[in-house]
Amino acid sequence: MGYARKVGWVTAGLVIGAGACYCIYRLARGRKQNKEKMAEGGPGDVDDVGDCPGARARARARATRARRAVQKRASPNSDDTILSPQELQKVLCLVEMSEKPYILEAALIALGNNAAYAFNRDIIRDLGGLPIVAKILNTRDPIVKEKALIVLNNLSVNAENQRRLKIYMNQVCDDTITSRLNSSVQLAGLRLLTNMTVTNEYQHMLANSISDLFRLFSAGNEETKFQVLKLLLNLAENPAMTRELLRAQVPSSLGSLFNKKENKEIILKLLVVFENINDNFKWEENEPTQSQFIQGSLFFFLKQFQVCADKILGIESHHDFLVKVKVGKFMAKLAENMFPNSQE
Repeated sequence: MGYARKVGWVTAGLVIGAGACYCIYRLARGRKQNKEKMAEGGPGDVDDVGDCPGARARARARATRARRAVQKRASPNSDDTILSPQELQKVLCLVEMSEKPYILEAALIALGNNAAYAFNRDIIRDLGGLPIVAKILNTRDPIVKEKALIVLNNLSVNAENQRRLKIYMNQVCDDTITSRLNSSVQLAGLRLLTNMTVTNEYQHMLANSISDLFRLFSAGNEETKFQVLKLLLNLAENPAMTRELLRAQVPSSLGSLFNKKENKEIILKLLVVFENINDNFKWEENEPTQSQFIQGSLFFFLKQFQVCADKILGIESHHDFLVKVKVGKFMAKLAENMFPNSQE
């Protein structure tokens, strides 16, 4: 693409973007003035678009041009994907003021692409972009919601952004758990929560949702399982979360994951989660508090696992040699560290 054409596209994008913001502002202001006139007994202004087919067609054409301009700027294959602070401000204006899903989607894609660059994460935050994008989480449109989660996920790599985004963690977690199983929204939510728990600072905010995460892990497809495992692994690496993990209620179907049909990588990653929990558990410190763990908890699952994994889970007959070796070593670690008084 030649330089002149690039400049033309940039100019068109800025003009249409600014025009869209101004039109939205005029529309909102006009509606407010109409309401005030009608409250005073006046007839109010007549909507120019109204029943006129030509006006509606022109409005649709303008919307299409605006969408194409935003999408052009949002395209990952475009040479001018990186937006200036002024352009980012206009895109945020569209996100804040537009109610059209296709405009929101295109604008959020543009923000998500730009939030992938470290220098833009500070700019978007300083422009007030975090609460603007987070507000979109309340939408019922799954496509728009997914795009908003992707933007927040890219922004959450920044430590200061994480500090400000923590207030939305409970909402994101609840929405993720209750979203349609294996949906794009659910996966996007899991990725955001995984980024937010890379450090130990905000992991405690998910303490009450660990049982739900294990249920999601058991019920989900492979992609969902892998994403939940990444999140659980973050929690399991933190000694302060060990007791919360062991208290979590786990579905009885968790043991069936060790059968011959399950993906080997999923089994091995789950074992890493269990190994981290075991390594962080101090028998001498926790022996008096074992009464806090109830039947159905991860603590009792691991206790049963250590005693009879061969018989109940059929590990001995597993077709993969590496899985059998890893499980055998883990059982030995459990017997040595977590349940030294258990009898086989």
